[in-house]
Amino acid sequence: MAPSVSHAHSDPSPPGGFWGPPTSTLDWCEENYFVSVFVAEFWNTVSNLLMILPPIYGAIRTSRDGLETRYVFAFLGLAAVGVGSWSFHMTLQYEMQLLDELPMIYSCCIFVYCLLECFKRENSINYIMITILLGFSVAVTVVYLLWTEPVFHQVMYGVLVFCLVLRSMYVVTWVYPWLRPLCYTSLGVFLLGFILWNVDNLLCDTLRAARLRLPPVIGAVTQFHAWWHIFTGFGSHLHILLSLQTRATYLKRRPRVKVRMIL
Repeated sequence: MAPSVSHAHSDPSPPGGFWGPPTSTLDWCEENYFVSVFVAEFWNTVSNLLMILPPIYGAIRTSRDGLETRYVFAFLGLAAVGVGSWSFHMTLQYEMQLLDELPMIYSCCIFVYCLLECFKRENSINYIMITILLGFSVAVTVVYLLWTEPVFHQVMYGVLVFCLVLRSMYVVTWVYPWLRPLCYTSLGVFLLGFILWNVDNLLCDTLRAARLRLPPVIGAVTQFHAWWHIFTGFGSHLHILLSLQTRATYLKRRPRVKVRMIL
């Protein structure tokens, strides 16, 4: 049974649209069903395209280039988060919320594994590390299903991100200092998204009042949770590239990071 919805802000929009009243434990700052009766949070939904399409392209290129399968899973894991987030914000249903939040844990565990295993022989598999990360994922899943407190999920996700930051700083400080620009860009973009996520939460009433006075197109720019999707998706994508370049450099593949438009 889904828990009752917890509204962090007073939402002046209609109580339900195509998907019915929200059953999720979170309801974000964007006004529900304001743009379309079929999409609960329009901008928070469509912003996930940038978390879906680039990782799919990355997974295809990684597979075509004959790189290790773990990085294909890393890209697909990020895309899965985007699909889950799209489903959650489109419906605001509890089941879709889980489809968003739990893959964040699973994909981050894949990121941790990839980065910790960068300096091992090619195609090696660390079964102990896999068991630990799998156990962590299962434990978080079970606890979160029984205790539907979003802060618990956020803290567990934060722990994984902290591990990635520490390992990344080790790599660019002691092993490959020339990768610092890519590392710092990844961290900086992700941090910017996190700041905007907090602004969206803390100043929601102010942002909603401002949107009432602004033209719709300008008001859409103030949907900072949507910007969180864009920046954290891009930052996570850059992190996978950092991990992949670290691994390929160790294997003497002479990798190069290129920026391409896929749309």
